[in-house]
Parts: sequence; structure tokens; C-alpha cells
Amino acid sequence: MDHLALSLIAAVSSYWGVAAVRRWAVRHALDVPNPRSSHARPTPRGGGLAVVVAALGGWLGLGGLFPASAPWAVLLGYAVGAALVAGVSWLDDLHSLPAGPRLAAHVVAAAIAVVCLGSWETLTLPLGPTVALGNAGVVLTLAWIVGLTNAYNFMDGSDGIAGSQAVVAGVAWAALGWLGDEPLVTGLGLLLAAGSVGFLAHNWPPARVFLGDVGSVFLGYSFALMPLVALRSPTLAPASILLAALPVWPFAFDAAFTFGRRLLRGEKVWAAHRTHLFQRLLVAGRSHRFVLLLYAGLAMLGGVMAVLCVRWPTPATWAALATIPLAAAGLWTLVVRVERLAMAAPSDVLPLPSAGDRLRKAA
Repeated sequence: MDHLALSLIAAVSSYWGVAAVRRWAVRHALDVPNPRSSHARPTPRGGGLAVVVAALGGWLGLGGLFPASAPWAVLLGYAVGAALVAGVSWLDDLHSLPAGPRLAAHVVAAAIAVVCLGSWETLTLPLGPTVALGNAGVVLTLAWIVGLTNAYNFMDGSDGIAGSQAVVAGVAWAALGWLGDEPLVTGLGLLLAAGSVGFLAHNWPPARVFLGDVGSVFLGYSFALMPLVALRSPTLAPASILLAALPVWPFAFDAAFTFGRRLLRGEKVWAAHRTHLFQRLLVAGRSHRFVLLLYAGLAMLGGVMAVLCVRWPTPATWAALATIPLAAAGLWTLVVRVERLAMAAPSDVLPLPSAGDRLRKAA
């Protein structure tokens, strides 16, 4: 009941907070469309600031509700790291900071998390042995935190996609925390989901406000740290590396696949682009709502598999994990097919031009 009360407060606070930020951002933080945008009109950004405040406030409240399960090192480690990445990202939303300071903040925040929450020390393979990682575990943990923090930011390019992913992943982690008897995991999962529900009320297609880097980076960092918070649960700890990826696998896959593809092509991988799989669906004429529901459905599959791995860790469950790479292959196949259909469509039924195309024609 305490978890649900905090979550309700977070959802309501987020909803009204986003509304307040939106009114302010109309005058001070408009996202003006450019050739790489998927929106056609100037839209306020930075609504994720309300999600940050609601989630962090609830997180500190968890320390008061569950003092025996909430060491101050864990509470402050997450809060300080999350506040750092959110603060730098808020400045970026307002003033467009260079990539160097932003990445440095992400690395520092990841180091804070490792010091305060710990790192992966072992890797338990499905139906296999447990492998000691040693110092490689620290490197893997740091890379995971920085990687997902940025991947989530890269994937925030379509109405509702980042918020819906956060709702699904948050609920999945709340269920995992309940199964593992870890109230901090349950509480943080519910807070992230509830805050994102409040935001989605304003961001559901067509979006009236954008999450902004302050929100997307915060959510990426938060979900990257969830498996570290779960290390304190004997039930969740053995599978924490696997559990880390499953609830957010659509974002992790799309970002990693696109990064690798661009790297092999010799492109500047940190330059802005429109070649993520979800962006290619939009360019080929699929709606924001279609993309949102597709990625939310894929995330639900990952969340269900994560719960099954904890609740019923049987050979059948491990075999069922094959549905994830199959779903990834299905996503790629869908993108290719949609693009081919768009290219072959008669001129009178071609997909709507992108925002960038419309701006260039207007100029």
C-alpha cells in the first residue's frame, strides 16, 4: 500500500509538473523542427524535468518507509548520480552543451553508482556455470550504465516512445522486486512507471510537450541502475545481468544495431541522424502511434520473459528466451519491408513527407 500511495503521488505530481513546465517552455525551450526531426511544428521540450522531480522525491520517501531495506549509500548513490545527469541534461536542453561535458557527467555518475551500489562480480549463464568477472565486472558495469544512459536518449525521437518504454520497464521491475522481496526495486520501478504515466498524458501522439534530454537521460540512467539495486536480493542477483537488458531490450537493440551499422559504414557515429529503426519506420510513413505501440509490445515481451526467468527458472524458460532474438529479427524484417513498400507505392499514396522535407519545401 505504501508503494502504491507513493506511485499515485508521483503520477499526479508528474502530470501537473509537466503542465507547468510546458507553459514555461513555450516561451523559453521550444524544439524547432529541422531536417532530422520527426515533428512538423515547434514543440516545448523539457517536460521530463517533472518526471525527475517526482521520481527522486518518491525515491527519498522510500528511505523513510523502508529504513531497514534502504541503506543511505544506495539511496544517495542513485539520487546524486541521477541528479547529476539530469542537471547537465537540463542545461543541454536550454543551451546545447558540447558532447564532451555531457559524456563526462555520465561517466562520473556511473562511477558514483559503482562506488555506492556495487558492480557485477559474477555472470551466471542459463543452464551453465557461474563465471567470476573480477575487474572486468567493474568495466562491464560502467559501460552498461553509460551505454544505456545514451541509448535511451538516442531513442527518444517519436511521440510517446520513451514514456511508454519507461511504463513497461518500470512495471516489469516492480514485479521483479516483488518476486525478489526487494522493496527498493519495487518502489523505484513503480515511481518511474508512475512518473512516466503522468508525462504520457501530455506526450501521447500528437505530443504537446517533449521529454527533453533531462527526462530521457534520467530514465536511461535509472533503468541502467535497476539491476545494481537488485544485487541486494539473493533471488534477483544471480540473473541481474540478464534482467538488466530484458525490460529495455527494444531500445538497447535498436541503439546498438544502428550504432554498429553506422560504424561499419564508416559514418560519424555521434553525429545526428535519422537511421534508427524506429526513425526509418516513421520516414517510411508509419505513424507515431504505430511505432509507440510496436516498441511497447516488444518491451512487454521482454518484461514477461524477465519475470518468467525469476519465477520459473526452468530449461523451458531459458529456451523461451529465443523469442527475444527472433523478435529483434522480426523488427528488422518489418523495417525493410515497410521501406520497400513505401518505395514501391504509387505517387498518389506515397507516405507523408517528413518534417524536414516540409521545411525545405517551405523555404
